[in-house]
Amino acid sequence: MMPRTIIILLNWNGLSDTLECLASLQHLDYPNYKVIVVDNGSTDDSVGVIRKQFSDATLVENEENLGFTGGNNVGLRHALAQGADYALLLNNDTEVKPDFLRHLVTAAEADPAIGIAGPTIYYYEQPDLIWSAGGSIDWRRGQTQMVGLNAPDVGQFGAAPREVDFVTGCAMLVNRAVMEQTGLLDERFFAYYEEAEWCVRAQRAGFKIVHVPQAGLWHKITPECRADSPVVHYYMTRNRLLFLKATGAGWSSWLHTLFAEYLRTLLSWTLRSRWRGKKAQRQMMIRAIRDASRKQWGKFSVPQVSKV
Repeated sequence: MMPRTIIILLNWNGLSDTLECLASLQHLDYPNYKVIVVDNGSTDDSVGVIRKQFSDATLVENEENLGFTGGNNVGLRHALAQGADYALLLNNDTEVKPDFLRHLVTAAEADPAIGIAGPTIYYYEQPDLIWSAGGSIDWRRGQTQMVGLNAPDVGQFGAAPREVDFVTGCAMLVNRAVMEQTGLLDERFFAYYEEAEWCVRAQRAGFKIVHVPQAGLWHKITPECRADSPVVHYYMTRNRLLFLKATGAGWSSWLHTLFAEYLRTLLSWTLRSRWRGKKAQRQMMIRAIRDASRKQWGKFSVPQVSKV
């Protein structure tokens, strides 16, 4: 019997994507898995439609949006209670290859030191172009980045699992032992950087983090839209500082982040006319830094952005 694996799919007003993802999961060739859909207080009738069309999935309803961290932690607790050997966090805006879960679990079972494993993730609209083949952390600069970003897949990562610094929360298979020994996602993050911090925590507890090249899925991500979002920019700015704090990053990480990047960006967006369109992002960045200095974490209620 293959290990019991529970897939956790977080939904927040993303009915169409969630239905397509659930449909792709029905073609998995892995014999021992269950799906938990955690709804984060959707208002688009997601709950009723999902319950009707995918009655085999366990549906957990949160009364409000608990973010990526809070919503997935609800699912992880259910997975632990149901005796899962592995839990798979999976974004609802993905579609998977039929063999992707089998490759992930097989890799994890081959080495008991592996705590977290992730697949190769491609762009949905450019199916041979890599978005993530794991992640790396530059501790000197305090930066995280995707490995293989925007590169065509020409077999450069081989076939064997390879160690990486982190895997994206878009799709991460987590051994039960990791959850029991290190805890769950840090809910202070709400969204963004939480998976990198969890992977660092797992590594420091003695677990390996690996990318499994043969496992694959497609992600409906649009980097341009995310980069232009003031809300996303807020979380990315604030949570990078939380990541540095939570992981005990050294002084070079802090200096590079605060001065070489944050201060330089703010000055550029303030003084250069070509960046007048970045006023909303600039204001959010300032608010994010201020909130981090005050240790105001978790969900952020976005204020009205003035036109100054």
